[in-house]
Amino acid sequence: MNKLLSSGLINENTPFQILADPALKNTGVNVLVKREDLNNQFLSGNKWHKLKYNLLEAKEKGFDKLLTFGGAFSNHIYAVSAAGRLFGFKTIGVIRGEEHLPLNATLNFAKSRGMKLHYIDRKTYRQKYDNELLKSFHKMFGKFYLIPEGGTNKLAVQGVAEFVSKFDVDYDFLCCPCGTGGTLAGLIKGTSKEKQVLGFSVLKGGDFLSKNVEELIYTDKTMHYPNWIINLDYHFGGYAKINSQLVHFIKKFEEKNHIPVEPIYSGKMFYGIYDLILKGFFPVGSTILAFHTGGLQGIEGMREKIKKNIVCTIN
Repeated sequence: MNKLLSSGLINENTPFQILADPALKNTGVNVLVKREDLNNQFLSGNKWHKLKYNLLEAKEKGFDKLLTFGGAFSNHIYAVSAAGRLFGFKTIGVIRGEEHLPLNATLNFAKSRGMKLHYIDRKTYRQKYDNELLKSFHKMFGKFYLIPEGGTNKLAVQGVAEFVSKFDVDYDFLCCPCGTGGTLAGLIKGTSKEKQVLGFSVLKGGDFLSKNVEELIYTDKTMHYPNWIINLDYHFGGYAKINSQLVHFIKKFEEKNHIPVEPIYSGKMFYGIYDLILKGFFPVGSTILAFHTGGLQGIEGMREKIKKNIVCTIN
């Protein structure tokens, strides 16, 4: 177990970067970025923290094979395949939809890391945790350790909570993008209740995320976390959808701050933070800490989608 944690493959001391963007000048608000995009080239950002204790449990229980779920451009599929190669697991990715050749950059990477790709139709995918379907996977692939879509479970929350509890900088607001709620739940549990935690939904119709988070953080009736909200205003049309306004913002953000971001998660969060600052949402004198969740492989995936005119729409 300790070998995995002390392997040296993950940078546990990524920097906190102060944004000196002229766009924020005279707002009276300071913004720090936790650069978790720098913790590992392939297993970057929040993915390492969400997967860490799942990998440890798999090792302890004697599993040598991981099975998980995701879409064709999934950061999670990419990260699990990387984790398998780094830590000695065989990996299986159950992919939503039909196979399309040649493989996109995400799936090509996963395959290059030894992941076996198994495709199921979208209707079946919605029932991916059905016992009969899981039994069929066991019959097909043998014994495996199941990691849920996005890596979100109690062990993921534990990993993220442990991570944020070690922060040694002062801040008033802690922000992160939100897709399944696992990272946000971990930040809530690991952060002092005097701090405010703000999630930015990257999904259209993300109201259900609050319920997901509540199920993950309220493990007994004595717990109370009043210091968090999920903003639903910056999804740009839905998961993996963007427009020219977001593209322009990301280009300017990267030029001014020299921080690469992808448009699916962190790009939307940073757009939301800037917009809320300029609207006066954050009190003057406050410090915002933004959690860069990595996933930079999504940049290449989005370029492919734009070229093929799939899912996202550029206005």
